[in-house]
Amino acid sequence: MSKLVDSAAAAVAAVARDGMTVAVGGFGLSGNPTSLITALRDTGVRDLTIVSNNMGVDGKGLGLLLENKQVSKVLASYVGENRLFAQQYLDGLLDVEFVPQGTLAERLRAGGAGIPAFYTPTGVGTPVAEGKPVAEFDGVTAVLERGIVADLALVRAHQADLEGNLRYRLTARNFNPLVATAGRITIAECDVVGALDPDDVHTPGIYVQHLVRGDIHDKNIEQRTVRSRVDA
Repeated sequence: MSKLVDSAAAAVAAVARDGMTVAVGGFGLSGNPTSLITALRDTGVRDLTIVSNNMGVDGKGLGLLLENKQVSKVLASYVGENRLFAQQYLDGLLDVEFVPQGTLAERLRAGGAGIPAFYTPTGVGTPVAEGKPVAEFDGVTAVLERGIVADLALVRAHQADLEGNLRYRLTARNFNPLVATAGRITIAECDVVGALDPDDVHTPGIYVQHLVRGDIHDKNIEQRTVRSRVDA
């Protein structure tokens, strides 16, 4: 049965609601599901908790949701490229939970694998561990971290088949495979819909409920640095 939906707008509008936890793939702007983020913005839903490695940049990626004041809480590893994020945090409009990058990856993986929690030494003795149980394993202190299961997961793939099997391209793979497994409902946007060799599947279609063709193809770059070529 085909999981292909006519548009990102239709796929997101059918499931979006106020107060959702939404996990979003990408690293910086690489691998962002831009069409799905734009569709989520256009629904106007509010009070969202966003789980993502970062919050895009001003006016791009997840920065669109911040501009529209749709986000109330963020779980992320890095937010340094977004001035609006910083301003909303300082103004008390955003609740922020900083998560070490490896811990965030494992929390998403654990949630997708049905593992409710795990111990890690990362963050012990820092504010990251405050209020969390700790235990000692072979002389190493570790903190308990909860797996993340999101109401909705939005991911970007390069290629997909009609059953929702996904293949990512190069570094756009980043957090997308982890996010895809961690959603109760997962929507994937892709560039190409067609047959996939089983050896090329990065995310099995069992994790994907809806598939759309991405309709925004801009390749945004956070920081463009240009210098003159130096002859060898």
